Amino acid sequence: MIPFLRLTPDEDSQSVREAIDRVIGRGWFVLGPELDAFETEFAAATGAPHAIGVGTGTDAIAIALRALGIGPGDEVITSPVSAAYSALAIMMAGARPVFADIDAERLTIDPDAVAAAVTSRTAAILPVHLYGQPADMTALVRVAGRHSLAIVEDCCQAHLATCEGRPVGSFGAAAAYSFYPTKNLGALGDGGALTAAAADVADRARRLRNGGQSDKYHHAEFGVNSRLDEIQAAILRARLRFLPRWTARR
Repeated sequence: MIPFLRLTPDEDSQSVREAIDRVIGRGWFVLGPELDAFETEFAAATGAPHAIGVGTGTDAIAIALRALGIGPGDEVITSPVSAAYSALAIMMAGARPVFADIDAERLTIDPDAVAAAVTSRTAAILPVHLYGQPADMTALVRVAGRHSLAIVEDCCQAHLATCEGRPVGSFGAAAAYSFYPTKNLGALGDGGALTAAAADVADRARRLRNGGQSDKYHHAEFGVNSRLDEIQAAILRARLRFLPRWTARR
């Protein structure tokens, strides 16, 4: 057997244990200081103004779309070469996924195919950066601009990847990341985050992840229960400092 992937690398084991002990000792397990700190640190790492921790990468896409006002009656163009969760997240938001073909070299969504798929119902483009290979974001931004479409980037497999010198996730209105254990930055369980360029989108995403609450027990809109818990946030904080090294090694 040839070792390929270890989900518990030795170099971060001590810091991960210390992170877990810190949360248990504090006794604060949901929406606490570890999540606040991780969101700040992850936003800085990805070059985003705002980061919001959620339960999964799938939820991150769905919440990002809803926070942008995308839902029933809308179409979202995405790649057919991705895990099913990209399309499922669009459906979770109430919109309809529309597949556009991929570029034969990048294996990511083809901007010309996206342009051909635009209809009067199209509201957004969801490019998937696959295996760390970014989609042609410069061309996709042009397509989105011509048709007044939002861009939500699926970065679930592309933490710290760049496109023409810019971090993926920085080209659109929002981006989604997964922290499933096998991802570039993995938790010890499920986890995800979305980043947002605008404060109002970030604020709405925070409401949506927490049952639509604008204040405690005041549910301003229909939301979901999708919060990155304190233990996973602490673990991700411990591992985040190793991510540049792991990325360079890849």
